[in-house]
Amino acid sequence: MNIDLSGKVAVVTGATGMLGEPIARTLAACGAHVAVSYLNNADKAQRIVGDVEALGARAVAVQTDVTDLDGVLAMRDAVREALGDADVIVNNAVIQYKWVTVLEQAPEDYESQFRSCVLHNVHMAKAFVPAMIKKGGGRVIAISTECAMQCWPNQSAYASGKRGMDGVLRCLAKEVGPHQITVNQVAPGYMISERDPADTERDAWYVEGIPLRHRGEAQDIANVVAFIASDYARFISGAYIPVCGGNVMPAI
Repeated sequence: MNIDLSGKVAVVTGATGMLGEPIARTLAACGAHVAVSYLNNADKAQRIVGDVEALGARAVAVQTDVTDLDGVLAMRDAVREALGDADVIVNNAVIQYKWVTVLEQAPEDYESQFRSCVLHNVHMAKAFVPAMIKKGGGRVIAISTECAMQCWPNQSAYASGKRGMDGVLRCLAKEVGPHQITVNQVAPGYMISERDPADTERDAWYVEGIPLRHRGEAQDIANVVAFIASDYARFISGAYIPVCGGNVMPAI
């Protein structure tokens, strides 16, 4: 099985992050042209553009605040001009904040998670889905989290943002399905990345609860995103797909 995204245009938000970077590179390795959306790290975004181009694909870096609709619409226009209309959007960006209990968490943190999870996905749909409808197909892929099922202490702002995002995406899947547009969520666990490397002693508490008994890698997320973006996943829509070694298991 060979995942071939040749000629497809993919937009990855938060592309300079620990998951966004391997997602962008993996989509390019499968043949897709990639728009590298970033908020602050322009230098890294340009390095990723270089990596994508080295793989034989075209790329553009676009500075974007995904919580601002006008900014996302401007990104859409920039992507269209540089690469063409998007076939695949990967909604990966999220605002980072300190995790504490509900009683200690600032209301502003809940607002930031709503903006960067719920409104982020709404803005991306409004900007990019109309062109997918005209094309007669497309892929909306959102990066969720195992935390949306765990709801452990200190996760409330993050979990509430992601669970709100889930509702938007399930409705969207039903609305755009007749146009052959699939809408799916990939839900990472506590993944190994350059920013968060493996640490046997620190990770022990987490690994003990995972059936596979080890943390996954950021590349594992990128691999699933590439599959969902491909024609192999053309009949998968409305799914929440945990990539966490069995740490959470959606029930039927």
